[in-house]
Amino acid sequence: MKFTALDFETATGYRTSICQIGLVHYENGLVVDEINLLIQPPDNYYWEKFIDVHGITPEQTENAPNFGEVWNQIKPYIENQNLVAHNGFGFDFQCLSKSLEHFQLPIPKYIGHCTYKIYGANLASLCRKYKIELNHHDALSDARACGELFLMHLNQK
Repeated sequence: MKFTALDFETATGYRTSICQIGLVHYENGLVVDEINLLIQPPDNYYWEKFIDVHGITPEQTENAPNFGEVWNQIKPYIENQNLVAHNGFGFDFQCLSKSLEHFQLPIPKYIGHCTYKIYGANLASLCRKYKIELNHHDALSDARACGELFLMHLNQK
């Protein structure tokens, strides 16, 4: 089975304010590609409390591309794929659709899966329980952890 684990960090509470993308693509249970990108959110605007969570600052993204500029790079890993995120339906899939709308880009078809719905617990506690390495609120680390949890789920079937 092929799937992509995805995580977004945002600069504010707005779903269009993506400032980091972490993406891990799996085929037959193995990682075949990873993408870790800093993204300039609209107006490079951040809320201080979000900086406190993920540590990403406006200075780090002032010269970074915006979401519209990286979309073609990440689109092949999302379009017509099994897309997995932790709290995906409550957050990451909304970030994806709202950011695409913001840049007037079409929303691709994908099959969404949510490891929060599968396991019913937060990412940090699941990683402690299953001894999965996690640098929480780093998008690539969160995506890797989510991918490992989804692999565990698939192997239980």
